[in-house]
Amino acid sequence: MTDKKPVHRPIRSFVIRAGRMTAAQQRGIDELLPVYGIEAGDQPIDFEQVFGRVAPVFLEIGFGMGQSLLETVRSHPQFNYLGLEVHQPGVGGLLHQADSLGLKNLRVINQDATEILQQRIAPQSLDGLNLYFPDPWHKKKHNKRRIVKNEFVSQVAAAIKSDGLFHIATDWDDYAQHIIQVMQQSAAFKNVSPADFSDRNGRPVSKYEQRARRLGHRVYDMLYHKL
Repeated sequence: MTDKKPVHRPIRSFVIRAGRMTAAQQRGIDELLPVYGIEAGDQPIDFEQVFGRVAPVFLEIGFGMGQSLLETVRSHPQFNYLGLEVHQPGVGGLLHQADSLGLKNLRVINQDATEILQQRIAPQSLDGLNLYFPDPWHKKKHNKRRIVKNEFVSQVAAAIKSDGLFHIATDWDDYAQHIIQVMQQSAAFKNVSPADFSDRNGRPVSKYEQRARRLGHRVYDMLYHKL
């Protein structure tokens, strides 16, 4: 009889929930993901190759249904944008709209962000990283699932160029305090947010944020400059 070592699975910051997709979302996955998507692999992404040009690259993690990312991509054609999202309805919907608008400066990955940061993003290759309204996992027993933790911040620091910006937004007071505490422990970033964390730095207002404000939630925009 042999002793088997226990398998330690990584704690995910997300849960894949099955859901119906509209015809447009399904078309986005079936027909457009091969066009706008970046295939799985274990080598750093060559941004010049996938975008067909040299331009600053910004990564958005967890773009949801893609409303904010789409507006950002449209408003800044001079920049390249890479969006990460694990939920296929959001990916399909974003790609359907991006194709309708003929956007050329967007690429999408339908995978876990931490795995992508570990394997596919070359050191010092991003000009900025945006993390808007990540799941707060507000129940105490679920706090360990929060994406913002020391290991994640170290991965972000490795990926962003010096003088780049790490922008985090949340509408949960407890999560905001958690993020502030974690970021204070990193020597790689300097907090450049105003005292009230009110500077959106051009971040579009999403339907999620509109609902949060109607519910009386305070929105924190936390801006960190990479040293």
